[in-house]
This record gives sequence, structure tokens and C-alpha cells, in this order.
Amino acid sequence: MKAYPLESISVQQAMQKQFKIVECAMHHFEGSEFLTRGDLGVHQPENQPITTMKAEKAIAEFFGAEDCILVRGAGTGAIRYGLTSMIKAGQKMLVHDAAIYSTTVTTVEMLGLNIVKADYNDLNEIERVMNENPDIVCALVQYTRQKLDDRYDMGEVLKKIKSCKDIPILCDDNYAVLKVDKISCELGADLSCFSTFKLQGPEGIGCVVGKHEYIAKIRKMHYSGGCQTQGWEALEVLRGLVYAPVMLAIAAETGEEVLKRINNGELEGVKQAYLANAQSKVLLVEFEQPIAKQVLVEAEKMGALPNPVGAESKYEFAPLFYRVSGTFLKTDPTLASRMIRINPNRAGADTVMNILKKSVAAVTEVK
Repeated sequence: MKAYPLESISVQQAMQKQFKIVECAMHHFEGSEFLTRGDLGVHQPENQPITTMKAEKAIAEFFGAEDCILVRGAGTGAIRYGLTSMIKAGQKMLVHDAAIYSTTVTTVEMLGLNIVKADYNDLNEIERVMNENPDIVCALVQYTRQKLDDRYDMGEVLKKIKSCKDIPILCDDNYAVLKVDKISCELGADLSCFSTFKLQGPEGIGCVVGKHEYIAKIRKMHYSGGCQTQGWEALEVLRGLVYAPVMLAIAAETGEEVLKRINNGELEGVKQAYLANAQSKVLLVEFEQPIAKQVLVEAEKMGALPNPVGAESKYEFAPLFYRVSGTFLKTDPTLASRMIRINPNRAGADTVMNILKKSVAAVTEVK
């Protein structure tokens, strides 16, 4: 088995992103405003909290985009609003030939979209499918992997789609933002959508960043004060974006260390370990015996998280020991009994290795 994880930025690169978001925020806020919880309500003429407007401008500047809007519904809401701005019910949308992330499936069904699949790993197939379906009106691309053998390059896929037909492209950038060098809107996508909860931000706030043409449509959907992202939430988003890059880069380095130690034979009962984006970048640990479910039970007893909250949210500092992702299981259901995923989160390599070693030992002793 071979996986093709996204290339993580280094700690040094992450530091530069931290410095940049701070500088961008300072272009739009006065110093005293950072020491408040922001404002509330629908100030005119923008019809939104002034703090939220400033935060959105800072985020757009950070990603080099025309516009940005913070929406309710986390990453799912961001994708839903983004697609609504691009496509109407019954129209055709290009997607990758793989299991679509479950919450995105709900949006596709809710909007009544007609799905056309192409293998994004094969640029020639994208061209063929696009030529055979001239009525495709937009495309959806997920930055992270939907199946283990996904290996496509985001920039190349975007370029190929646009070369076939200049349709709007929306990208699900969840689990990639502030981990990779450039997100999709920096590579040519019309909209990048992601959850700020996965980036140390507040619960339920999603971000749509990219072309003003589509974000302007989303703003019209947010006329109501109850739809607005309030000032305190926008400031929490900014604070999260400041702290997320470095801690995510440290977690990536920890994952690399654990991978090396496992594959050097430090643990008995483990067949192989892999790094993969499933959906966040995690360690996939394959056991010699079908003991995955029992190992997860033992790991929780030692303090490992038994399930994600927002997959790297502000609540998740202990390492996560969890089943492999639902999209991967749809590809190969047997993974449920022989493989787990581990996200170190804020823990060190020794902690992860110790939990894994004791969990496997406890299971094999019982057997």
C-alpha cells in the first residue's frame, strides 16, 4: 500500500505565515481593537459588524484574494454557500471519482446537483469528461485525499479544468489550510472554503475566500442579523489563524518522527505505518493482526482522544487514536479491523509511541 500525503510546510515556513497574518490584521485594525471582543449587529452601510468586516479584509489580504466572508455552518456551511453562488439545481458539477466527504454529499443532495465524475489523478480523463459534458457549469475539488491512492496536484488539476472550460471552481480546503504552502484560491480556484474551527477558531464559523463575484452573492444571503458572524467570533477566527500554523507544523514533524520509529521496528505487532491525508494529515498504523478496534479501547484508557471534535480544534491537545476515515473505509472496509489513524495534536512522539506500545501489548496479552 502506498499513500501520497500533501507536503507540509516547515516550522520556519509556518512562522512566516504567523508573522504575515499578524501584519495583515494590523493593516485593518487599530491596536486597541485587538483588546476588545468586537462589536455586534448590522452596522450600515456594510450591514455587518465592523469588526467582522475588518477581519474578513485581513484574511483576504493574507491569502491574496479579492474578498472573504465568514459564515455560519463551519466548513460545511462555507461549501454550501459557495456552491449556491455558483450553480443551480439540476445543473452539472464535476467531482473527483471517489467517495465524496459525507457532509458535502448532504449539500449535493440538498441543492439537487447533477454529479459528473472524473479521476483527478488522470489529467487526460479530466479533459475527456469535460469534453463529453459541455454543460458542466462548475467543479468541486477537495484538497486533501479522498482515497489512499490519490496523488493529484491541486494546481495541475485546477489548471487542467480551466483549460478545458473557464467554469468556476470551488475547493474544499479543510485540513490543508496553513499546512500547505498555498491554498486553492492562491493556485487558481475561484473559491476556497474551510472551517476555522479546525484552525483554533470558534465553533461553527466557516470561511469562504476568493473571487468577489461569488462572495458578493453570499453576502446577499446574509442580510439577516442572525446570519452574521459577530465581532467577537471574527476576532477569535483571527487569533486562531495566528496560532494554528506553527502548532500544525510541529504536529507534522512529530508525525514524521513517529512514522520513522514505527517503520524502524520499534513496536511489536505493527506491520507498517504510513502518513496520509485522511482527511487531516495523520499516521495510519496497520497491525499484523485484526486488533484495531481493541487497541482504540485501550488507548482511550491512557488518555488518547477517542474521537475528534473539529479534527484539530482548540479542544484537542491530547493525541487522537481513531478509526480510519469514512471515505477510506468506503474504498476498503477491511481497514476497520486492521488499521487506525493517529493525530499527535499537541503531544510529543514519545507520548504517542508509549500509548501505542502499551495498547498493543494489552490487547495481545488478553488474546
